[in-house]
Amino acid sequence: MSKLKRRKSAVKRFKITATGKVMFGHQMRRHLRRKKSASNLRSKAIPGQMTGKFAKKIKQMIAA
Repeated sequence: MSKLKRRKSAVKRFKITATGKVMFGHQMRRHLRRKKSASNLRSKAIPGQMTGKFAKKIKQMIAA
């Protein structure tokens, strides 16, 4: 049987916390920041938490 490998794309984008939550960084924060409001950029600085079935799938991709 071959060795199971992690999905590198998922490893780069998501992080699993010690309690098992899936955290992610928000999009739309890198380029063209002058157009965006300061409150919008501040809210995107806080990591988001993934819930539901998609979080379960991401855990499977990373945990190989």
